[in-house]
Amino acid sequence: MKTFEDKSRESYNEKADDYDKTFDGKFTVKFKELLLEEITVETNSNILDVACGNATFLKMLSNKYDIQGYGIDISEKMIENAKKRCPDMTFEISSCEHTPFDNEMFDMVTVCAAYHHFQDTKAFAKELSRILKPKGLLYIADIYYPFIIRAILNPFVPLSKAGDVKFYSPKEIQSNFGEYGFESMKFKREGHIQIIGFRRL
Repeated sequence: MKTFEDKSRESYNEKADDYDKTFDGKFTVKFKELLLEEITVETNSNILDVACGNATFLKMLSNKYDIQGYGIDISEKMIENAKKRCPDMTFEISSCEHTPFDNEMFDMVTVCAAYHHFQDTKAFAKELSRILKPKGLLYIADIYYPFIIRAILNPFVPLSKAGDVKFYSPKEIQSNFGEYGFESMKFKREGHIQIIGFRRL
């Protein structure tokens, strides 16, 4: 049986070369734009974008700030495209739960329209507590649906061919990271998009 990661990898490998023109590529543009509005980056910060895809968001960030950019994704074809788009950045094929980076390496980690794909969100939170610097920042931009819509959709979400796992409430996301030494510092919702900011204690 295919895991969620297997399905995500296959789905995004198929879309990688033309991702910006696909439904997913167009759908996630607003997530990236809103996330860019919400964050402030200090010069030369080490920033990791998790599930970076073809590095669209990192490119947007680097157009606005001087950063040291890093990205991981489970899709090797997405990583190929990311390296072409941002050749001066570092990209690795990696899951979100076990990354190849040193302890306390990053000033900021971002996740844009991907958290609902993560198979083990607790393992992800634990890994972030390892690779983020003390007082390091985490920003998650993900799909928001009201309770009744989540209740209807979530039993069927795992059947998705794209590897979707679950749509989360803001409270579920906040409590998950609270267990691993993060404090919630920002919440914003605009339509179907929620942005939650955390600081590692």
